Amino acid sequence: MATAPDNRLSLRGMTAADLPAAHQLSKAERWPHRLDDLQAMLAAGAGIVAEIGGEIIATTMWFPAGERVFTMGLVIVSSAYRRGGIGKLVFDAALECVGGGTLVLNATLPAVSLYRSFGFRSMSEIVQHQGAAFQVPVAALEPGERLRPIGQREHSRVLALVENATGLKRDATMTALIESASMVGLDRDGDLVGVAFFRRFGLGYVVGPVIAPTIVEAKALISHWLGSRAGEFTRLDIPAECGLSPWLEELGMEKNESVVTMVRGGTLPAPVGEGRSFAILSQAFG
Repeated sequence: MATAPDNRLSLRGMTAADLPAAHQLSKAERWPHRLDDLQAMLAAGAGIVAEIGGEIIATTMWFPAGERVFTMGLVIVSSAYRRGGIGKLVFDAALECVGGGTLVLNATLPAVSLYRSFGFRSMSEIVQHQGAAFQVPVAALEPGERLRPIGQREHSRVLALVENATGLKRDATMTALIESASMVGLDRDGDLVGVAFFRRFGLGYVVGPVIAPTIVEAKALISHWLGSRAGEFTRLDIPAECGLSPWLEELGMEKNESVVTMVRGGTLPAPVGEGRSFAILSQAFG
């Protein structure tokens, strides 16, 4: 794909055979991805690796999220090769592959200035909560509302709920997630108006995405999964402005770290309908 002037560094498309090396880079950053998580990411998108002498030293991935909209993640440069311009070279190559449009990523705080140099601007903040020892009260719902399993015929409705609340259209990713995750739905008088996903990820489990009309209903959806998995390590990545952080901390889900959601090249569509995002799919997926 590209070669550095000294002919030592080469860039090429990521393949499944590269994932164990990418996993080692992720582990070196103390990121919690399992190899299975990276396999799911590559199945939903594409990536670039940089290598020297057959050693993979950097990665970047991207995922389709609508017409000329992509989310980006797994941007890593091995600590032994930093500050030499390799990260910029790899990211430039990824931007060339994507070909413009609207790009979205979640940046760690030290990387924010780097992404600003690529034309990204800060949009919002994502806060991670995690824990294993938590107490979950019974959530109260409004008359006519109930939590229930989601049937196979409702999968298109689930896709629409997530797309309308996030502005991201990623049917392939969400369809794969629906097939591998557990889901609970919020029913209001026979209409599905909210959903919460639960799946294996990293060190344990993750709740997300979570879509609900209000914070009260979001708490009910999240409480369902936390209550059924008390004592098991569970994580949520939530928009800082959604208002859930104080409640999660009261439950024993400690605040761990924050990332900054950044956008380049356009703006995401505003939410459609009453559903809002209370937990994202993952920091790497966006």
